[in-house]
Amino acid sequence: MGVSGSPASLAALRVGVEEARRAGRVLVAMIAWEPPEGEGLYARRPDRAWARHWEAEARGRLDRAFEEVFGGAPEGVVVERWVVRGAAGRAVCDFAGAAEDLVVLGARKGWGWGRGRVRRYVQGRAGCRVMVVPGPVVPRGMRRALRKARPEDFSPGPPFRELPASGVCGWR
Repeated sequence: MGVSGSPASLAALRVGVEEARRAGRVLVAMIAWEPPEGEGLYARRPDRAWARHWEAEARGRLDRAFEEVFGGAPEGVVVERWVVRGAAGRAVCDFAGAAEDLVVLGARKGWGWGRGRVRRYVQGRAGCRVMVVPGPVVPRGMRRALRKARPEDFSPGPPFRELPASGVCGWR
């Protein structure tokens, strides 16, 4: 199962754990990473400390995904966490090629539902079944507010307040 930390991948993580638990299988949660400047530029000027930094960032995202969804390790299922260097779609297909495997991916609904590059790559090339889990739907008017949200915006207290100018509800 591929994990990126997006809301759709968190939904897929929850479904993947349930599928592994139901089937009595090991869940392999994978996050793939590449140097942000690309492998070509990295090959010309390799920096191992920089590569270790981005690998640690990817490992942290994978760990945070489990914390956000389950509060740690899920109960009742054996989990292997893999951090793989490479393109996400190719990494998933390379590691999940047996016919009895199941790949669980999250996909954003709406605009991105039909355009997911990794999802299309895996569905077209995987040698196993692929389950696509839709992510949560965010109303169009809330997307901009969510992009600008800070952690303190989600603090305990009344969840909404009225904005005086427009009358639209927003976060506290």
